[in-house]
Amino acid sequence: MMDFLISPAHAAGEAASPGMMDFAFPVVLLVLFYFMLIRPQSKRAKEHRNMQGSLAKGDEIVTDGGLMGKIISIGDNAITVQLAENLEVKVRRESISSVLPKGTLKKL
Repeated sequence: MMDFLISPAHAAGEAASPGMMDFAFPVVLLVLFYFMLIRPQSKRAKEHRNMQGSLAKGDEIVTDGGLMGKIISIGDNAITVQLAENLEVKVRRESISSVLPKGTLKKL
């Protein structure tokens, strides 16, 4: 069971040669990490960048802090969001976590 971490002791007469499993285990582990951790995270980051790039005036959004509102104006780094009738705030473009379907704010 623990042969892949610590090589077993051999008699002095045997030639100690590294087995294929000594090299295969770290490679398999790296491939597994790539497909289970690195690739999905980079895919989510790419989708988030695309969503932030496609923001438009009138979109209903949710910020990272949980504030929901409608986009009034878009600048280079800041976006003005209307939270209530006479309440507007500026948030950074990166702080927008998702875009809601049209009409969601009226249903709430």
